[in-house]
Amino acid sequence: MRLLASMFPTHTRLINIGLTFEGREIPALRVGVHPTNDEQPSGPRQTILMSGGIHAREWISTSTVNYVAWQLITSYGKSRQVTKLLEAFDFVFIPTLNPDGYVYSWSTDRLWRKNRQPTPLRFCRGIDLDRSFGFQWDGDASPAGSNPCSESYAGEVAWQATEALALSTWARNETEQNNMRIAVFLDLHSYSQQVLYPYSYSCQAAPPTLENLEELAMGLAKAMRLAPHGHEYRTTSACEGNVAVAAAAPEKKVRLPRIDQTGGGSALDWFYHSLRVKYAFQIKLRDRGSYGFLLPRENIVPQGKEMYSAIEYLGKYLMGQVGLSLEAEEEENRLEDDGAAQFAGVHPDLNIQTSPARPVELFEADGEPLLAPGEIQWELKRRRRR
Repeated sequence: MRLLASMFPTHTRLINIGLTFEGREIPALRVGVHPTNDEQPSGPRQTILMSGGIHAREWISTSTVNYVAWQLITSYGKSRQVTKLLEAFDFVFIPTLNPDGYVYSWSTDRLWRKNRQPTPLRFCRGIDLDRSFGFQWDGDASPAGSNPCSESYAGEVAWQATEALALSTWARNETEQNNMRIAVFLDLHSYSQQVLYPYSYSCQAAPPTLENLEELAMGLAKAMRLAPHGHEYRTTSACEGNVAVAAAAPEKKVRLPRIDQTGGGSALDWFYHSLRVKYAFQIKLRDRGSYGFLLPRENIVPQGKEMYSAIEYLGKYLMGQVGLSLEAEEEENRLEDDGAAQFAGVHPDLNIQTSPARPVELFEADGEPLLAPGEIQWELKRRRRR
């Protein structure tokens, strides 16, 4: 990250989100090209926030964030689409929100999940960061959430996890004080190949922008599937996403045991509900259980390409280049053009003139209309296009 910031200082800056419990910095990269025209007042800077490594053992999420950051940074000025995207949006990449746990997973316990904070039980350390956020925190409502030895231990109170509090404090400060508006939050995890949207805490509560979330989730999943060596991704709400459908027999709806149950207090729900982020997703990366958290290194680049393809789609979606609303508008324009062409005597499919292209008289000499109101509208639209 320091190398990228030093190599591309025009559109990349190394920042610090906060400190971990053990005193490590939580580094991040801010990427974007700010307008230089001071004559026009600028509104809040639209920002896409991508984080990984909230759970220490999910190494593929950390490498994927780094891969996407590298691809975007090095494509600026070379790709017209990326250049437009970085001029319209800022990106903030947080490769690992849990540096203490990440270091511990390298040095001591490869499958360590939580941070390294002390708990009431001296021999059980760590709080699950993705159960510690303040929205719908329910750590004392379940045996797993209240048991310090559990991998899903949520702490004694909300916001007890140092790193979760640091991220929320930084995000609130940026949005309230530094003219940032987080438009998209992407929280990368592993494993099970799913694109999950709010809510995580309950399946009984439906997010108010459910249709928009579902539309973009399906677009992201399709983009990853169409990437080189892309895999299938399931889209569903986060409350259902922890029960995966077996890849071997999806038509039978075989259900696997729950993995990485989040429940209340998740970063996904907090960013969507409390910080009013319009598009918030938790993306569970490869694979579907063959290797699980021990994904071979050969998957790093293919997984990165999948996620980068999703980011390309996301950029087009946010800039109105893809999406259901655009498709509906194009269909409306096509039907409008077909109607005008038929009225003018032009076959819409063959594009040939079936009658002389002469102006159509709209009114009698005494002012009475010759055509029905709908026909007059088509004729006026046809004349404007000429």
